[in-house]
Parts: sequence; structure tokens; C-alpha cells
Amino acid sequence: MLTDIEIAQAAKMQPITEIADAAGISRDYLEPYGKYKAKLDFTAIPESVDKKGKLVLVTAITPTPAGEGKTTTTIGLADGMKRIGKNVMVALREPSLGPVFGVKGGAAGGGYAQVVPMEDINLHFTGDFHAIGAANNLLAAMLDNHIYQGNSLNIDPRRITWKRCVDMNDRQLRFVTDGLGGRVNGVPREDGYDITVASEIMAVLCLATSMTDLKERLSRIIVGYTYDEKPVTAGELKAAGAMAALLKDAIKPNLVQTLEGTPALVHGGPFANIAHGCNSVTATKLALRLGDYAITEAGFGADLGAEKFLDIKCRYAGLTPSAVVIVATIRALKMHGGVPKTELNGENLEALEKGIPNLLRHVSNIKNVYKLPSVVAVNRFPTDTDAEIDLVIAKCKELGVNVVLSTVWAEGGKGGEELAKEVVRLCEEPNDFTFSYDLDCSIEEKIEAIVKKVYGGDGVSILPAAKKQIDSLTALGYSNLPICVAKTQYSFSDDPTKLGAPEGFKVTIKNVKISAGAGFIVVLTGDIMTMPGLPKVPAAERIDVDENGKITGLF
Repeated sequence: MLTDIEIAQAAKMQPITEIADAAGISRDYLEPYGKYKAKLDFTAIPESVDKKGKLVLVTAITPTPAGEGKTTTTIGLADGMKRIGKNVMVALREPSLGPVFGVKGGAAGGGYAQVVPMEDINLHFTGDFHAIGAANNLLAAMLDNHIYQGNSLNIDPRRITWKRCVDMNDRQLRFVTDGLGGRVNGVPREDGYDITVASEIMAVLCLATSMTDLKERLSRIIVGYTYDEKPVTAGELKAAGAMAALLKDAIKPNLVQTLEGTPALVHGGPFANIAHGCNSVTATKLALRLGDYAITEAGFGADLGAEKFLDIKCRYAGLTPSAVVIVATIRALKMHGGVPKTELNGENLEALEKGIPNLLRHVSNIKNVYKLPSVVAVNRFPTDTDAEIDLVIAKCKELGVNVVLSTVWAEGGKGGEELAKEVVRLCEEPNDFTFSYDLDCSIEEKIEAIVKKVYGGDGVSILPAAKKQIDSLTALGYSNLPICVAKTQYSFSDDPTKLGAPEGFKVTIKNVKISAGAGFIVVLTGDIMTMPGLPKVPAAERIDVDENGKITGLF
């Protein structure tokens, strides 16, 4: 059996100019990065190029080590759409180097449903994340320099909230003390690093709609507080213009292709457990302008990625999805039913019955909370039995939702044709898209709405420190912003060991902070790391490159 990278390297890619031609993109707006990838100057593409396509969101059940295949399904669905004669664009997130060299792997799909050039996309790509990291760290440098040069803004070094970042899993940098070595080397203080995808700059870039909007959002970023507890912004440090200059190319969406030549926009990549988990607004809107159907995804399970896609991204961008695909595997549902990863190959209807409520809660949320039409895509494995498939179909039918088997990993677009047909059918259905909360509710009410309506919990327990932060943000006038919950991706609750569809739990709110540039309030629960670490045997140990530049060991 070929590995993902061997399949990708065996593919014959079309020149990116031909992909642009097929997508109806004039070469005047194309900025090639080599033969097979390019940036698009979305600001120059005339408004007349506007088809107002149907937006399809691909999300998934709560993830498990058994895998779900959300990105693979997204790509295979787009290829399936193309095979049945539809004009389609796919819009995806960019991978972070941290997971690539760590344990999770890349974010370019798998098997015969991939975006290519796979190695480039997973390693540096067009440099967007490096630009984001540079902009983040420029702001950090200007902040510390301001304090060193006299601190006219009266910034309290103990209340600095802005961290430096690097796009790598490096636990050694989570907490550092810097500015050591005498007066000429800065002001000593406690500091720390986040991974680049957790930087607010990433969220800002992915929500900005223009260069003007980008600069305004950058200016609003809060970097810390004064001795009299007033917020200090990047605008007050006069950093926004230089940061935007570093991001002038990074804000442009990247054009690549699937293995079957479907145009794909890959742009931006905030994590979904600590940020809002969606590709950029500019890429999604451009996909809608260029295609009759735009297929996109949101990170992790529907309680995280889809909730933030719908409650944050769609709200800010004025988007209304036409359909939602919820990806599941029999194997993952059996894990939610208590089966260890080593024992998933045999038929186990009892465990499946116990695990299915996880899928059904996600399905119910999309249908009853957000009022959107949906389909369940079962990413089929050879070990799945007919009886197991029939059980999932029967349970979903009780909720009025169809199940379609997907074999895109093994067959590419051919294995996604039936799913494509069902999605096309759903896109013609009217929907009454609704958010899970109103912005004029209090911060506490919005958090509670997410926990009760989406997670299925009984409510929230807000720790005293978090309550003080909520009161402070309310007094500063930020209570009307949407909520971005940072929690474990492995459970509906804030406890990663509670699999399936847990009930009777409360979510503990430990910390609440403002991302004023992105325009949301981050609510931290559980033990969420904004700087991951490498595993005992990191994937980086298997990666190599030969004298001809051919990379091996990358999935």
C-alpha cells in the first residue's frame, strides 16, 4: 500500500496557470510561487466575478486516535462534485509545522483525496506562517523597547499579555525569563511563547476582509495593561503599519489543486481548540465568488470548529451555509463506546450503540441549534461490517438525517460522488440559519448558552479569577463580542476522558481574556496548551530528503 506522500509524488500535477484558467481566474491576478502554487490578489479581482455560490461546511464527530478523515472527506467531496459536473472550489486551512514534526501529521488530506504539492503545503508553503510569526514578534519587540526607552505609556511589565511565538512544538519556551544580563539588554520580566497558530495575529489575518480592515484589527490588539489597569494597544505603540507591511502577501489566499485538478484555496490555520479553527474569510468568500459550490472545513469536532465557524466566522463575514457534512467513522464511534484502539477491527454492535450518541449530539446541534440541513458521511474502512453501517443509518434516520458512505481515501472523487449528490440536494433546501446565542447577552450568558445548547452540559462554574476578568472586560465595553471557547477537543466536556455524549457535567471557566483585534473573547477551560510539546518519538525523526530534493517520511 502506498503512503500519502508516495501517492502525492506519483501524481501528475497541472501547471497552476491552468488551474487558474479552469477556475476562471485571470492570470493578471495570479502571483506564482513556482510551477504548482500561487497567491491570488483578491483585492484586484473585479466584483463582477461573483457567482454567489453555495457554502458547504465539513465538520466531524469528537476526534479520537482512530481518526475521522475530515480534510480527506472535504477534498474527496470537492472532487466528487467535479466528477458529477459541478463548478466547485475547495477552501482549506494551512498546516502548522508543529503537528507536522510532532504527532498529528499534516493537513493536506490523505490517500487519493489530497491537495498538492503535498510536501510544500506541509512545509513552509508560501511563508504565510513565518510572516505571521514575524509580525507577532515585531509587536513584542516594540512593546519591550517602549518600556526600555522610558515607558511613556506607563505599561506595567507584570501585566503584559502579549507573548512571542514560533511555529514549532517547543515546550521549553512556554515560560521564560528574558531581558537578563544587565540594563543594556532590556527589562527583566517573565515571558513566554505560543505556537504561531495560537497567535492572535493568525486569527486577525483569517477574519480580516481587506488591508484596511487588517490594519484596524491589528491596531486594536491589546498587549497589556498600565499600572492603573488601562489596556494598551498595538495602535498606541504605533506598530500596526509595520505589522501590516509584513503581512501584505500573507493576506492573499494561496491557490493549489487536488490530485484530480480541482482548484483549492489553502489559507490561514488557527487551531480550533484554542482559536476559531477556520481558514480565512478572504479565501472562503473568494471560493464563493469563483465556484457554484464552495466546500470548506472547520477544525476538530463540531462542538469546537463548527460552533466557532458558525457563531464567529459566519457572523462576522455575513455567511450562510447551505449544508453541513458531519464526518464519522465506525472505528471512532466504537472508541467512544469504550473500545481500545487495538481492538477496533472486529464487529462490536454493543460498543457502537454506546458510542453513537456522540454523533447524534453533533447531528442534533446542527439541525436543532443552528437549523441547517446536514448529512452524515461515514468514512468507510474495510473492517466495517454491514450490520455496523446499518445501525448508524437507522439511528441517524430517527433524526431525519441521511447517511452516505464515503470511500474517498481509497477511490478519490469517485468515492465521493454519492456524497456530492446528497450535498447538492441539501443545498436546494431552504434553511433558517440561527446562531447559538445573541451578541447582546452578557458574557456569562453566552458561555452558558454554548455549554448547554452545544456541549449538552448543565452549565458553567466560573472561578473567582475568571469572574473578575469578565467584570473587567464588561466594564471596558467588550461584553458584546462573540465567545471563543478554548477546551479539549476530545470531549464535549472540559474533561478529555469523558467520551461519547456525557451528561450532568459543568464546564469550569479558569481564565477569560480579550482578543480585541480578532474581535472575540477567549474563554479558557481545562488544561489547554498554547504551546504544544513534541512526543517521545516525534515524526521529525522519520523525515528526510535526498540529494535530488525528494522528501521521504512525511506521512
